[in-house]
Amino acid sequence: MSDAVDALMAQWKRERPDIDVWPMGVIGRISRLSALLGRELKESFAEYGLEPFEFDVLATLRRSGAPYELTAGALLKAAMVTSGAITNRIDRMEAKGLVERVRDGADRRSVRIRLTRRGLELVDEVVGPHVANEERLLAALGPAERDQLAGLLRVLLESMGDTSLT
Repeated sequence: MSDAVDALMAQWKRERPDIDVWPMGVIGRISRLSALLGRELKESFAEYGLEPFEFDVLATLRRSGAPYELTAGALLKAAMVTSGAITNRIDRMEAKGLVERVRDGADRRSVRIRLTRRGLELVDEVVGPHVANEERLLAALGPAERDQLAGLLRVLLESMGDTSLT
């Protein structure tokens, strides 16, 4: 059995046999898988009127524990986007009634982003079906393969400095 990446690697091997294209096998598959998974997740979240980034923000706030709020800076680090992008996202989610900005009592210059009741209810409604969908997407892998893949991906992430959300 072969996939699209096997085909492109064969083309490169034919055209440039002097180059060992093995990295394309890994990076190409990760990239293609990211695009395919992204499309699947987008469709799933759309059923709830959410964009994937909105679920990411809701889930980040929800798993932070009561009172389900974080500083804008902590959210920015977790989202791995620019400050302008996170501001835009929070603006959109605030307009939908999913989050609210709250001034920090200890430091009035600091703003915390908090789930609203509606945001909390929505994330709690979505997270179960979301995990079931992810399980469906990984159904081709057995338990040992899932653990091995998760471990290998962790090694790559750690090697690139992605070691903590805090």
